[in-house]
Amino acid sequence: MNFLKNSISLWLLLILTNNLCFGQDILKSNQVKIGFFSSTPIEDIKALSEKGASVLLIKSKDIVFQVSIKSFEFSNKLMQQHFNESYMESDKYPTASFKGKIVEDIDFSKKGNYPITAKGKLKVHGVEKDRTINGTLQISDTGMSLTSAFDVACKDHQIEIPSIVFKKIAEVIKVNLNVTYKIQ
Repeated sequence: MNFLKNSISLWLLLILTNNLCFGQDILKSNQVKIGFFSSTPIEDIKALSEKGASVLLIKSKDIVFQVSIKSFEFSNKLMQQHFNESYMESDKYPTASFKGKIVEDIDFSKKGNYPITAKGKLKVHGVEKDRTINGTLQISDTGMSLTSAFDVACKDHQIEIPSIVFKKIAEVIKVNLNVTYKIQ
């Protein structure tokens, strides 16, 4: 009877350990910070969303980001309204996303800062484009974080800028991303 009891306990421990290891292969964040900046001689425009989401699958190195366009906040509310209605058409195209794969082989069990490259598809304003995006993955005792900065050309995603405001909005927007992952 004692042998049976110990065997059951061992099997339960192995099952739990296996589930914990499996769960650590999925990293998730629901508080991804995505900011963008448009600079022209006439006006600088910046906005920030802290409501993006990301998933990183360690074994396959698949990485996904998504953000609601309406979650971007501007200091000027009229600018925010024009951004959603006139340029991004956020009712028609409510999200922007990136789905890709990290190119480098990384030992996710070793602490350090790792330059990474993700190849995949960036979808903005309903238009998907192949992209290669560089970033830095930081692995520490407390978890993992990812930062990246890249440019997005408005014309690549068919975002039309009316000629009246053409000098106020840059043709290429600078995007910054910052995410801290939690083990699931």
